Amino acid sequence: MSSDLKIYFAGSMRGGRNDIDIYYKIIENLKQYGQVLTEFVGDKTVDCEVAPVLDEISIHDRDVSMLEKCNCVIAEVTQPSLGVGYEIGRAVAMKKPVFCLYRPQQGKLLSAMIRGADNGSTFKVTDYNDVSEVPELLKDYLHLLNSL
Repeated sequence: MSSDLKIYFAGSMRGGRNDIDIYYKIIENLKQYGQVLTEFVGDKTVDCEVAPVLDEISIHDRDVSMLEKCNCVIAEVTQPSLGVGYEIGRAVAMKKPVFCLYRPQQGKLLSAMIRGADNGSTFKVTDYNDVSEVPELLKDYLHLLNSL
């Protein structure tokens, strides 16, 4: 796997930060495969409740620019987020490979727009129960990505 890989990690920011510890662990694991352009998503010091450093237009433009530069998108989609859905949609429109990680929870279903987009290669959704499973899932997906 090339260390030149540029990875866009997507996780909920304003939609809820309940999974920040999971995001951090995923990002730390992804760093062995390349550069994580959106490392701030797993940063506990980023507080979306206080006045943002950037205005909305700047955030949008920065993130779209990073999507354009990335080789793939890895998204943790357990916490519903309009922003993550938007990022995934933009990535698909840019023909970027997308890998979504989802932790099934009683009484909650992943959006059919995400689950139904899974084609087994350029757009893949994988369920997991514990973050300890994620390193192997990432390894398998990034190996698949290398073969596309």
